[in-house]
Amino acid sequence: MANLYWKVKTYLEANAKTEDEFTNGNVTLKNIGDGDFIEIWNVSGLSQPTDAQLDALDAQATTLESNNQVDSTRRTAYGSWNDQLDEIYHDIDAWKARLQTIKTNNPKS
Repeated sequence: MANLYWKVKTYLEANAKTEDEFTNGNVTLKNIGDGDFIEIWNVSGLSQPTDAQLDALDAQATTLESNNQVDSTRRTAYGSWNDQLDEIYHDIDAWKARLQTIKTNNPKS
């Protein structure tokens, strides 16, 4: 089950909005000990989602959250751009094979 952030992110994207709503202060989530909730909702042209609407997006949000973790794991395993460029220069085929192994070992949903 996805946390509230990922459900709200999925809801925003499903309604042609972006994650920027969080960073510009239009959406604020809070937890005061008994679960996350939406503290601020000032998204232009979009009403605050109900719990039922967010629960309906749980599967999509869980996939998004999982894929985000996979992306993070892959980025760490890929290494820096400097190292990758050096690796490409010396043996591009070995670099391609290494990246494919990383992707195979860390599949997305």
